[in-house]
Amino acid sequence: MISIQRLLIANRGEIACRIMRTAKRLGIETIAIYSDADHDALHVKNADHAIHIGPSPASESYLVIERIIDAAISSGSHAIHPGYGFLSENASFAKACAAAGILFVGPSERAIELMGHKAQAKRIMIEAGVACVPGYQGEDQSTKTLLREAEGIGFPLMIKAAAGGGGRGMRLVHDEKQLTAAVDQARSEAINAFGSGDLILERAIVRPRHVEVQVFGDSHGNLVYLGERDCSVQRRNQKVIEEAPCPVMTPERRSRIGEAAVSAARAVDYVGAGTVEFLLDEDGSFYFLEMNTRLQVEHPVTEAVTGLDLVELQLRVAAGEELGFGQDQVQVKGHAIEVRLYAEDPRNDFLPSTGRVQRWQAPRGAGIRVDAGIESGSDVTPFYDPLLAKVIAKGDDREDARRRLVRSLSASLLAGPTTNRDFLIDALGREPFVRGEATTAFIEEEYGQAGFRMAPTLADLSLAAVAHYRFRSEFALSESPGVNTELMNWSSGLDLESVTLYRFGEDLLSFTVHPTGSGSYCVLVGEGSKFEFTVLSFDDQEMRVERGHEGQTIALYEHPDNHTLTLATPLVEFTIEDLSKAEASTQAGGDGLVVSPMHGQLLEISVKEGNEVTVGQPLALIEAMKMQHEIVAQVTGRVIAIHVECNSQVALNRVLMEIEPTERSVGGRTP
Repeated sequence: MISIQRLLIANRGEIACRIMRTAKRLGIETIAIYSDADHDALHVKNADHAIHIGPSPASESYLVIERIIDAAISSGSHAIHPGYGFLSENASFAKACAAAGILFVGPSERAIELMGHKAQAKRIMIEAGVACVPGYQGEDQSTKTLLREAEGIGFPLMIKAAAGGGGRGMRLVHDEKQLTAAVDQARSEAINAFGSGDLILERAIVRPRHVEVQVFGDSHGNLVYLGERDCSVQRRNQKVIEEAPCPVMTPERRSRIGEAAVSAARAVDYVGAGTVEFLLDEDGSFYFLEMNTRLQVEHPVTEAVTGLDLVELQLRVAAGEELGFGQDQVQVKGHAIEVRLYAEDPRNDFLPSTGRVQRWQAPRGAGIRVDAGIESGSDVTPFYDPLLAKVIAKGDDREDARRRLVRSLSASLLAGPTTNRDFLIDALGREPFVRGEATTAFIEEEYGQAGFRMAPTLADLSLAAVAHYRFRSEFALSESPGVNTELMNWSSGLDLESVTLYRFGEDLLSFTVHPTGSGSYCVLVGEGSKFEFTVLSFDDQEMRVERGHEGQTIALYEHPDNHTLTLATPLVEFTIEDLSKAEASTQAGGDGLVVSPMHGQLLEISVKEGNEVTVGQPLALIEAMKMQHEIVAQVTGRVIAIHVECNSQVALNRVLMEIEPTERSVGGRTP
């Protein structure tokens, strides 16, 4: 019986819910903490008890050590699990737990401190004989020294924040012209994210795989590796798709990289769950990247192929128990792939998205696991990471897992904030990924400068028009008791045709729905295209349709306004409004109007009133969901008004400034 009886989870979202699931199975009482923004969050509802710890910004709540320790003491908690992110790799937090007599579910303060600073960690690894990427990790952090060292390392070059990870404070530099600006930007982002502007430089390895090894140690000297994960598919240096095992791993290579990971962990007397990350070159060479002294976001794929519950192991090891197995007992069976569902718009440079989750229809199916921090009615705010859920598929082999994952995502729907669902489905179907050949260059190579551009087709919009027709027909029938539903399309009380008006790109198109029989419809688009469908089944969540001899299931959500639909086909999810039924509305616009592309904090304003600007010139810097985004001028002209101040919170579409154009924009705003 595990000795921990009451556990405080110093985190939020899906990882807090996931930790609670294991804790409750072990009979451990769970305590949640929450900020103002998370008052009604899912992790609060799932906990046995919840304690409020402060305002919405993480710096005033989830990152305040004293408040979390006070919450643990007042609730009588025996241990604190930090999850990942926030304080999970904060040595001072581990120290504070020890001082308060509370078990910290993680490694020692010393291990966190040694491995938490990339420069120091690299020096330790070099001493331990673990291969490292050539670079500079010295204590002299002057810009002059960094520029000199960069010249010696050569290009392309990676600049990284020494004190953190997650892609923040990281820049890829291709030539000397970019170097000074990249150092300044990386240092600024590192200070904002981690409170330290220290940087390291590394030679950029072209088209590597990002492979990490899960290690686990106990306080009795046992240390093992639990296979590896391939996390190569990344955007902005943040992982998007992870899998276990690595598609190109051989038994001999697994043994070598696993033993290197154990050597890295043993160098700091590691106890608990940890991940040693490597870059795997095309020639099979691997180099130490960093060590994460916590549970990883992608730990479920390791659980799927090993059959182990890593959170349970964490709790048992923290309580002083032995691992209970050796390296020869670790077995990897089958294949697992995980994707991260983010609140972001992949069609708009992956900018974060916020708002209320009006309906969440989670992925489902054989071999599918969903770790979610949301439910229908949850609010997605700008204060935290945009990760909403993780979807994991386990299969007998890689292709089995991949197909299961695609099917489950295709049946899901999230009405509310824009998500990367469609991008994930598309990426999983790209040939390099299907063949197991994806490297860290995958997204750049597959999507290029144009980025992800998949959008609903006229056929998709025609399906929406049919769904709109059916919803209105169902409503009319509900208002007319006694009407035979089998005669729905022929009732004199109902329209025999229905016209909807949708915006398609820059055009407004009419979609005329004609019932042609029981469950059959012909949709005319304007004066041109025609589509025919048969609706096999319909309810307020799902529509099963057939076009020709091809059937598909469409997930649906009708918004309370009765003229807006969210519709998810197997490939594309979109929200569409019937403009013929909606009230007329106007939207502020104009070539010279600069609006915020997201909710966030305005970190910097680069111009003043009266300044002349040109297309592409930086105007402001905004931070949301831990990432910084530059706002640039879309027109050439003169700044005539600035309506905001630095360090203020701004909302989506808030007018930031006005520019009086001297010539038309060549880029314009995305409609």
